[in-house]
Amino acid sequence: MEVEVEMGGPDSQNKHQMEDLNQRLEQMEEDSKANNDMPSGQDPAAAAAAQANREEVDSRSVFVGNVDYSCTPEEVHLHFQSCGTVNRVTIRSNKYGQPKGYAYVEFLETEAVQEALLLNESELHGRQLKVSAKRTNVPGLKQFRPRRAGFRPRAATTHMPPYIFPPPYGYGKVPRFRMPMRYNPYF
Repeated sequence: MEVEVEMGGPDSQNKHQMEDLNQRLEQMEEDSKANNDMPSGQDPAAAAAAQANREEVDSRSVFVGNVDYSCTPEEVHLHFQSCGTVNRVTIRSNKYGQPKGYAYVEFLETEAVQEALLLNESELHGRQLKVSAKRTNVPGLKQFRPRRAGFRPRAATTHMPPYIFPPPYGYGKVPRFRMPMRYNPYF
């Protein structure tokens, strides 16, 4: 008795589903490559171009500190409009949406930065603004902050000697005829 079983139905459907999934996966990978604005580590020319563009934008921008929390970008825009054409105003905020108290103003021309620096210590909403040229962050370069002199991290058990047996005079008691030990802040 020989039985023939037709396996074309479910397997062919699975095969078609797998092909469709592979096509959609390839399409998503192509889209992600096309949408990737960040310079990749493999392409140093693109990274250099992005860095040069960032430096050019930063040369046309100023940092504005001590901005009032109730100040809007439009008000900052109006305050710096006398310096030149303002391209963008960015007021930084924390993760809850509250302003951090500083802003960046980007101009269309680099000459406007020198005019904006003259507005240092001017008032907006009753607060004295601090205006300085925006600096460019260099990726991968962290400012070195040396440790304090004499600072050593303590281990968890350095302050407690191991418990072997109770002292003869009781815990924390020292006989009065002995000289006290030299001061050691870690014991």
